Amino acid sequence: MSVMENLTPLFIVALGVVVLLLLIMKLNLNTFISLIVVSFLVALALGMPLHEIVGSIEGGMGNTLGDIALIFGFGAILGKLISDAGGAQRIALTLINKFGEKNIQWAVVIASFIIGIALFFEVGLVLLVPIVYQIAKQLKVSTLYLGIPMIAALSVTHGFLPPHPGPTVIAQQYGANIGMVLIYGLIIALPTVVIAGPLFTIVAKKLVPDAFQKTGDIKSLGEVKQFEIEDTPGFGISVFTAIFPVILMAFATIIDLLQDVWGVSDNLFFEIVHLIGEPTPALLLSVLLAIYTMGIARSIPMKDVMKSAEESIRSISMMLLIIGGGGVLKQVLIDGGVGDSVAELFEGSSMSPILLAWIIAAILRISLGSATVAALTTAGLVIPLMEGTDVNLALMVLATGAGSVIASHVNDAGFWMFKEFFGLTMKETFSTWTLLETVISVVGLGFILLLSIFV
Repeated sequence: MSVMENLTPLFIVALGVVVLLLLIMKLNLNTFISLIVVSFLVALALGMPLHEIVGSIEGGMGNTLGDIALIFGFGAILGKLISDAGGAQRIALTLINKFGEKNIQWAVVIASFIIGIALFFEVGLVLLVPIVYQIAKQLKVSTLYLGIPMIAALSVTHGFLPPHPGPTVIAQQYGANIGMVLIYGLIIALPTVVIAGPLFTIVAKKLVPDAFQKTGDIKSLGEVKQFEIEDTPGFGISVFTAIFPVILMAFATIIDLLQDVWGVSDNLFFEIVHLIGEPTPALLLSVLLAIYTMGIARSIPMKDVMKSAEESIRSISMMLLIIGGGGVLKQVLIDGGVGDSVAELFEGSSMSPILLAWIIAAILRISLGSATVAALTTAGLVIPLMEGTDVNLALMVLATGAGSVIASHVNDAGFWMFKEFFGLTMKETFSTWTLLETVISVVGLGFILLLSIFV
């Protein structure tokens, strides 16, 4: 096949992305509807047989949501239960009191990192912004001075760590061990947060000093529950409940590694450990724990606890459909032969599949806005490229995640949330939020490539 023939499907994809942007940004069409419309158009343009198109679209939706819907649902419930009981507020305020005024940024980073593991990015942001406002007011410091480290921790956990939707879905698509993704993700996430949080704040302050004088607008958050510290659960139990799914998945992975090292064959104990280390059972057990620790143990009526659970699911329903829509576009790209074209284009290329996954995810993120959709679409393009290579699948997941958070701008909801919460101009938002997301992406890639030398 000639280079031109290889490039034709990629031009179609690029055109599809442009149409998707026009539908979402110019016509204000819902993202999910736009994704399905573009999937049909791309399938037709790629010359897929008409009788196969609907099957491909339904298959993409089913395959994506089949594994992720339970994880996403349980994750949302867990975050909401911890939030509504005051557990997240307790974590934040306790760390602030322990660290003191001088090290306040580090307190915010640690609190955001712990809360960010358990909560989706948007939920964590809505929850932490009022707490950041409170601390900034008490200590008479800039809200942005604390806001940047908070956003860095939330973005890094969102991009790199299961059970967040991006890394979880991509691990499933690549067939990577989710526990290894979590362990490598933590190794990469910790130094990335330090660089993109407290250290980047120093740079941002020099770039846009005026932004650090602003107070922001908290009204856009709507109703956020605030608690007196004595009315919240204890710090230890709040942290334990928030990171319980991570503890279970990490424990199962360590046992799995020890089993391989010692050459022990499977028995009932190992099978049980493997079961509870899967994301769905780990999150289900965590939700049951949260119902007790954040509800029953605090004498909150079960009716109120279940009301929180129901509200959490309502809030993520559209997000679930959008993730499914991203899976549909991914499946159409695979079935339409785009992945094969990319594979042939890079055949004989010495470029690392890790670097390639990052580049493709970065281009799609800048084009599409959604990190999760960019990561999902990347999976469809790079899966054929991994065949016959011995690339580490967990690192492929993290490279795709790193690429998918780069350069957030006007087509990403996070850009506008950050701008409004901190009362910034467009220029200030580009110089803080957009640049911060780019730092996370590039630094994350650097650590992934470094880690690939050793694993």
